[in-house]
Amino acid sequence: MRAVAALLAAVLALGAALPRPGLLPHGPARGDARLRPGDDESSPGLLLRRALRLYGRTARRLYVGTNGVISSQDFPRETQYVDDDFPTDFPVIAPFLADLDTSGDRGNIYYRQDDSRDVLDQALGYIQAGFPRSAATFVPTNAFIATWEEVGAYQELSQDTEPSTKLNTFQAVIAYNDEDTYTIFLYPEGGLQFLGTRPKESYNVQLELPARVGFSWGDSDDPKRDGLFHSLASSEQALRSLERESNTGIPGVWVFHVGSTEHVEPGGGQGAAPAVPQSPPEHPNPGTASHPHPVSSHTAMAQRPSHGGPVLLGFVPGRRDTQEPRGDGGTGQSFSANPSSYSSGQHGVGVEEDVHFNPDVFTYSAASRETCAQHHGQCSPHAFCTDYAAGFCCHCRASFYGNGRQCLPEGAVHRLNGKVSGSLRVGRASVRFQDVDLHAYIVGSDGRAYTAISGVPQPAARALLPLLPLGGLFAWLFALEEPGSENGFSITGAEFTQSLEVTFYPGGETVQVTQTAEGLGQDNYLSLRTHIQGEVPFLPENVTVHITPYKELYSYSSSAVTSSGHREYVVAAGTANQTLSYRLRQNITLAGCPHVRPPARQRLSVARAFALFDSHEHVLRYALAARIGPAPDDAENPRVSPCHDGSHTCEAPARCQPGVGTEYTCECMAGYRGDGRGCRDVDECSEGLSQCGPFSVCLNVPGSYRCECRGGYQPAGDGQACVPLAPPSDPCEAGRHRCAPGDRARCLSRGDGRATCECLPGYAGDGIHCSDVDECAESPCHPAAVCYNSPGSFSCRCRPGYAGDGFQCTIAVEGNPQRLTPCQHERMYPREVPPLGDGHVPQCDEQGRYRPLQCHSSSGHCWCVDAAGQEIAGTRTAPGTTPPRCGSPAESIQQLTPCEHARMYPREVPPGPSPVGDGHVPQCDEQGQYRPLQCHSSSGHCWCVDAAGQEIAGTRTAPGTTPPRCGSPEPTERPPSMCERWRQSLLEHYGGSPRGDQYVPQCDPSGDFTPLQCHGDSGYCWCVEQSGREIPGTRSEPGTTPPCLPSVAPPSVRPEPRPDVSPPASGTFLLYAQGQQIGYLPLNGTRLHKEAAKTLLSLHGSIVVGIDYDCRERMIYWTDVAGRSISRAGLEPGSEPETIISSAGLISPEGLAVDHLRRAVFWTDSGLDRIERARLDGSERRVLFDSDLVNPRAIAVDPVRGNLYWTDWNREAPKIETSTVNGANRRVLVHTDIGLPNGLTFDPFSKLLCWADAGTKHLECTFPDGTGRRVIQSNLNYPFSIVSYANHFYHTDWRRDGVIAVNKETGSFTDEYLPEQRSHLYGITAVYPYCPGARK
Repeated sequence: MRAVAALLAAVLALGAALPRPGLLPHGPARGDARLRPGDDESSPGLLLRRALRLYGRTARRLYVGTNGVISSQDFPRETQYVDDDFPTDFPVIAPFLADLDTSGDRGNIYYRQDDSRDVLDQALGYIQAGFPRSAATFVPTNAFIATWEEVGAYQELSQDTEPSTKLNTFQAVIAYNDEDTYTIFLYPEGGLQFLGTRPKESYNVQLELPARVGFSWGDSDDPKRDGLFHSLASSEQALRSLERESNTGIPGVWVFHVGSTEHVEPGGGQGAAPAVPQSPPEHPNPGTASHPHPVSSHTAMAQRPSHGGPVLLGFVPGRRDTQEPRGDGGTGQSFSANPSSYSSGQHGVGVEEDVHFNPDVFTYSAASRETCAQHHGQCSPHAFCTDYAAGFCCHCRASFYGNGRQCLPEGAVHRLNGKVSGSLRVGRASVRFQDVDLHAYIVGSDGRAYTAISGVPQPAARALLPLLPLGGLFAWLFALEEPGSENGFSITGAEFTQSLEVTFYPGGETVQVTQTAEGLGQDNYLSLRTHIQGEVPFLPENVTVHITPYKELYSYSSSAVTSSGHREYVVAAGTANQTLSYRLRQNITLAGCPHVRPPARQRLSVARAFALFDSHEHVLRYALAARIGPAPDDAENPRVSPCHDGSHTCEAPARCQPGVGTEYTCECMAGYRGDGRGCRDVDECSEGLSQCGPFSVCLNVPGSYRCECRGGYQPAGDGQACVPLAPPSDPCEAGRHRCAPGDRARCLSRGDGRATCECLPGYAGDGIHCSDVDECAESPCHPAAVCYNSPGSFSCRCRPGYAGDGFQCTIAVEGNPQRLTPCQHERMYPREVPPLGDGHVPQCDEQGRYRPLQCHSSSGHCWCVDAAGQEIAGTRTAPGTTPPRCGSPAESIQQLTPCEHARMYPREVPPGPSPVGDGHVPQCDEQGQYRPLQCHSSSGHCWCVDAAGQEIAGTRTAPGTTPPRCGSPEPTERPPSMCERWRQSLLEHYGGSPRGDQYVPQCDPSGDFTPLQCHGDSGYCWCVEQSGREIPGTRSEPGTTPPCLPSVAPPSVRPEPRPDVSPPASGTFLLYAQGQQIGYLPLNGTRLHKEAAKTLLSLHGSIVVGIDYDCRERMIYWTDVAGRSISRAGLEPGSEPETIISSAGLISPEGLAVDHLRRAVFWTDSGLDRIERARLDGSERRVLFDSDLVNPRAIAVDPVRGNLYWTDWNREAPKIETSTVNGANRRVLVHTDIGLPNGLTFDPFSKLLCWADAGTKHLECTFPDGTGRRVIQSNLNYPFSIVSYANHFYHTDWRRDGVIAVNKETGSFTDEYLPEQRSHLYGITAVYPYCPGARK
């Protein structure tokens, strides 16, 4: 403590930040373990000597990760969390969460447990500086210390880059005892030299994502989008303040209470003198912080807990919003992002699903005369027992509530988990579901209940929206109690059964719901089972349901609670609304205390009720706010409608429709006709009233009809249409096959749910049993070589005295191979010559050429041969006859050269040291001679040959490497081809060593694309045309390779649309760039029509960044930082991508804008620091600006007024500039209060210039002259690109990896689209059905 006081005095005297000695001692001298150097390492789980309390839970192990994090569980792959915002999907303590790297001796990461007094005293001094009152009696017994010392940011290094010299040092300390835990973050002076790291998928786009500092629980249903977290800093401005500001009064020292409660409490709120002013946070402006779900507007609140510090809590379903410290270092804020994870700062009661129901339910019996002395153990530990004349009862103690057998702390939050099963008829579809998840979260302090049911299949999930009683049970159980009243849990405890019957009007559908509570576990975990059965009305897509607030009377006895009521709800679809209703009756049975009389009647008042269906998450949500109070005096004899008490005179199948007071009318139900007294069935099938779709049969039933699908079809989601049966699953993918292991056989799907097995080359068998083939038995090697068999393969090796690769061997004479002519080779190896007869040894002249006359030494046959040694037809004579007259080979008529003959008869070429290898077709020049360079068309091997076509030893190269230089003189070096330029560009971008999942084009020796292209080691391969463009229909799955021809003639007719190009529908839609593809996202008005989103264009090997649209010719334009090019493609079927600006003169083209009036395109190049323009066909290219630019990124054009705008995110002096489209009148438009202006858009309708800033997190707009600047939204995550349409902005976000919609007027987030494939999104543009500049 004295050491901390002295340190504080020194810091205040110097007015500086925390010196390095302010860190707790660390390093090898203190016995620290050292984390392995690397980019994504994690420590083994360190078993703690004493378990600690973390976020209200017990942790027994801790893990330390390279990326500035500590967790109580092992880490996932860094791609699952390092670039994402809070919350994470696993528990996190994050002093500096970023993509860190200690490779190459760039720093050390130390960690240890410690219980030494000097360390505990220093930690306690920091804790009590932040919590002078609440931690006054806290005495730590153990500490866990993790130190990141001089660590660097991950960096993709190439030959031209040097490692960054910026290194960070920081420390995290967890001090705890058996009851409580505190965490300390320490940032010494100069310890944070960099504030963010560059994403690994950013390619040439220079971006840094700021680090995140804070805590995340990681315990919700979908933690990537929901969950609890506390963020201290996640912007550059806030990160810069960590060293010099504090919540303890000691600069660079931040203390948090993380042990006994479910929320993180920052220090500095209890009378200390922190460097940061403490004040209650203001409520967010409704115009800038509303969210897609209406519940959120009723749940954000500010609280000041009894122990002091202000804590802001928010409920933001479906979003990862982050509110962080102000730039002046204001305290961080805690958030909840899911109604099933809402925190009120109180003690939490969790729920597990595996709590087994105890069949020995305790009941009260007067006859048993049981006493407290005998059975007090059946009461809750928080209850007392009272003896009565006929028995005993349990009652909860003060500050607890319940029925005595189960007691919960007052004002606590409660979390319930359970399972829901059911069988429903929805419209005309039958839906069954089993054990889907139910999660309820209750804020007991104010009577709010949130329920989430996930996994109910459609159309049942949407049809259950009006069935609010599914969540209404929890509203009654935990309603806020008015004086003298008791909520449901105070009467039932945690053991009861609810039976509910609901009848919908006007259709008369009836559904029964049974919910059974099965007690509390050891940690007050509540278990619940729900069963739903019956019929509910069908609700179409894109409708919302609004529930009218209501009041409901409950009647009580010692063993049952009953209620009934009539409720209305509104179904809204666009501007059309329909008011519907249902009647409900419910009965709750319980085992109550017979010696205490419950209230006869109480009234439940539900002030707010919401029902939501999240189609993206497939979650059905209910939210209610309720209080319970006494029934009003006139409730003794309430006027009940005859429709509700059954006293009406309507006859089935008519229904009773309530009127005013006790009035009612009788109406025939849907599917019947009549006056309400007499109703007859309508035959919808014969009258053509059914909506049965194609491939279905209509069957009439009383009051309705049924659609049955024909053979081979099954019902669609709406219960009316029929769709083809889904194809059977692939047994190969599912692993349901009997094939031999994958290194011996392959599984081939037959498409009918069955599979066949096939042994791989080198093995023989039926595919189920595959044995190795001994290839050596077939003598595949050269006669002067030895064959070695191996599993699935073999190898050949030349004998001593020979040189070659084993398939071709030549005699080595004094160290140099001696070349044999074909005739000499055949004399040496006569068995290898099939066309001349078995055992024939050819006769050669002095020069080694074939003699014109050849005779078989054994049979006596004779014949003439050409220069290649091939028999000339018609010249063979029988034994004993006169041999034919044969001239010299030059006198033969039209004789083939050896190379030409080998091309014509490739199988006849012996596999010795002639031109060869199995299946090789040699290349000949114009004179028919062997070309010096030969390459195998299938294997990719290349080698040099001599004039006789014999391979020159030592010249063979492997596939994919540079071919050898052959022949003399050396060929003149040609310019690199498109394939070679693209390949070199990608290799440089990948730092010379691409990963296995990165595509690099394969080129042949002449620079053309090889016919077969494969994507890294993914196993996906396809054939390409000469231009490198994929040939439709040739893409193969891993394990198979398509047969690709060496060349493909151009098509004689215009090709059909490529399979990777999907033409969009008409109307307005968004196009966004996502790595190697351009996505299509249609708009329904201004709402994102997510269900219709798809990939518009796949561009293998590209990284698309900037994107814009030419409305006149309906063409999209884009920049490609991987190919260093600018390309375009039409939106019409059959359109093909076309490169208009090649890699010459481009390094990192990013932002792009199209001027449809002047037929021009503008772009920024952050590698060359230029802004250029060209015609839309790429001609008339010229540089507009190449000075006073550091990092130009976004660019936008106003075609009507002829103005150009662009951003420069120079970290030292970011700015937004403007000029005319011809480069005149350049000037700075905005240069204050901006950080990283990534996105820029010009709205042609409002005439506003707007930008999205990843540094300030602001979305702002200004007039074109720089006046009228205003903030639209101040809480963005990490925007990249933005576009304006109608009354909305749409921007891509690198934290969410999605498209976010923002209302222009209110600044509220209204919608988001998260593609299934998770990767960064770059540019975005809007496609109108007209040209904006042409409208007045």
